[in-house]
Amino acid sequence: MTHLLDVRNLVTEFKTDSGIVHAVNGISYTLDAGRSMAIVGESGSGKSVGALSIMGLIPSPPGRIKAGEVIFQGRDLLQLSAEAVRKIRGDEIALVFQDPMTSLNPVLNIDTQITEALEEHQGLHHGQARDKAVEMLRLVGIPNAADRLKDYPHQFSGGQRQRIGIAMALACDPSLLIADEPTTALDVTIQAQITELVMRLQKGLGMAIIWITHDLGVVARLVEKVAVMYAGSIVEMGAVHDLYKKTSHPYTLGLLESIPTIEGKEERLIPIKGHPPDLHKEATYCPFAPRCRFVIDPCIEGVPKLQPVSPGHTSACVRWREIHQAAGDPIRLAALQTVEDPEVVIAAVVGGQEKRNARKKERDVIVRVEGLKQYFPVRRGILRRTVGYVKAVDNVSFDIYRGETLGLVGESGCGKSTTGMTVLQLLKPTAGKVYLNGEDLTDLDGEELRAKRRNMQMIFQDPYASLNPRKTVGSIISEGLRIHHIGDKAERQQRVEALMAMVGLNPNFINRFPHEFSGGQRQRIGIARALATEPSFIVADEPISALDVSIQAQVVNLLDDLKRELGLTYLFIAHDLSMVRYISDRVAVMYLGKIVELGEESDVFETPLHPYTHALLSAIPIPDPDAEQGRTRIVLEGEVPNPSNPPSGCRFHTRCQYATDLCAQADPEFRNLGTAERQHMVACHYVEQFLSVPPSASAQP
Repeated sequence: MTHLLDVRNLVTEFKTDSGIVHAVNGISYTLDAGRSMAIVGESGSGKSVGALSIMGLIPSPPGRIKAGEVIFQGRDLLQLSAEAVRKIRGDEIALVFQDPMTSLNPVLNIDTQITEALEEHQGLHHGQARDKAVEMLRLVGIPNAADRLKDYPHQFSGGQRQRIGIAMALACDPSLLIADEPTTALDVTIQAQITELVMRLQKGLGMAIIWITHDLGVVARLVEKVAVMYAGSIVEMGAVHDLYKKTSHPYTLGLLESIPTIEGKEERLIPIKGHPPDLHKEATYCPFAPRCRFVIDPCIEGVPKLQPVSPGHTSACVRWREIHQAAGDPIRLAALQTVEDPEVVIAAVVGGQEKRNARKKERDVIVRVEGLKQYFPVRRGILRRTVGYVKAVDNVSFDIYRGETLGLVGESGCGKSTTGMTVLQLLKPTAGKVYLNGEDLTDLDGEELRAKRRNMQMIFQDPYASLNPRKTVGSIISEGLRIHHIGDKAERQQRVEALMAMVGLNPNFINRFPHEFSGGQRQRIGIARALATEPSFIVADEPISALDVSIQAQVVNLLDDLKRELGLTYLFIAHDLSMVRYISDRVAVMYLGKIVELGEESDVFETPLHPYTHALLSAIPIPDPDAEQGRTRIVLEGEVPNPSNPPSGCRFHTRCQYATDLCAQADPEFRNLGTAERQHMVACHYVEQFLSVPPSASAQP
């Protein structure tokens, strides 16, 4: 049988000043037409480099494909001319890039960037290409698609830019779609829309898909087989059910254990200890051995080869039989351990009871938000007259209690980040009040507000863009200390070193620059910077969205530890609801500038009252192929409304399956359906209909 794609012993390396980086080390796999597979692993495992090698996009120098074959529809792409590969790329094979900001040209509008491939590969004139571009933007959920074609990348949110990248890739109906972390920047509802869309296109067009991701929930639902990569090599590969239920490699186990579940278990997340190996050095033993809790002497006597576990299932581990037999049984797996794992011990001691006890403390309001509004003017014409307003935050009110974490969730563009920045007065509100420890921040300005910033800090979404690349880590962390005149030079140095140790960084790295750290380490630097002035309140704006699942677990565990040790209070903004449930005490759900539901974490997740919350919960990927493939999702139809012209009445009514005329006419009251002590707030006219509806059900009124 002829495969659509047959990758054989692919080897890719990069020449650097420090030596040769062995990025991809002899990977092999096949993919048939219309089938799907995923390649998973941490950053630096070789996933993206492998995809770029297939596409002929390895920059030379410094990179080169040293060996191997990439057979696509009977042709070895590595033997074709650059011109021949260019005709295939974008037409027969398409790639969705990982970083939507750097993959889109900042000086060209979206119209030009989407229609270019349609005109080049399909011979459409510009009018036809533009119509197809509008159609694709609508399919991926860009509101006002026809009007937004003339906009530039910087005018879209991060999630919207990723949707545009997906629209560009699908425009020419390719035979093979390689999606490099395509849903990383997306919230769960848009993620569900995109995956359902791609699955429909795959069936309709017979398109094959390679998903490169660290989101094992998406993998469980979407693909048929999975290859797990570590340090440039495939360490386990098999059918999706076998990989999840009969795991045969310790690294795959580690990836699965790093993921929080929506069931709300209180156990501590178990990240993979240590860091990936230095790829400048050719492996002479199992590259995962230094991080493996099952390591034995044979592991360091040579590099294990992939061995058959069962038909179609292979593993590169000398103990694969034992791990395969013990998979799914924590007691049997624990008996196989040869190295003490501190996280496992901590998980047994620091459990749900401690977390619940912390929530029972007397509630003292540290942050109060009343009627908060943040409107941005829309200007048109030569004179830049104001013709309307984007109502990013519209009459939002909530309290945050001392020592708690309030999770704020919702789709991209719903106003979460704007709320966080306005609460911290990084943006001055259009209207409303924000109180910190009873003092109105909106009345402060200049030096008075600067003095208050010592007590409130922010952890930003992008751990690289938020750090000054020209400053050392020591200078970055100590900046707040200098601004607020805290300590002398020697005391600040000691404080910085203590902070670095506290967040798990080597204090000896104090004079290094941000680019010398991994993504997870850079986020730890951002956390240390936020802690420097000893604040009591921190806004964490998507602090884990750019990180691998194992690193996410490390960072979330760290934030939870710091909350207990230092008595911190968090506003935790995220679109990963599984992680929000793990870390939050209460959860607020936001849609198009308004909070539609607010309550205790367990109430919101187990008894959701708003249809939008139902949709969010049903869209959460589950890292279990049986559960994921057997459930029915509520996939929201229609476009996200334009915040400059929001719908009348309930803003969710245009996408709600329960909507009636009343929903379009009247804004629902934000009312409490809980008790005075345990409030559960919701804004819905027909909330009583949802009290008995399970979150994952596709119910009808």
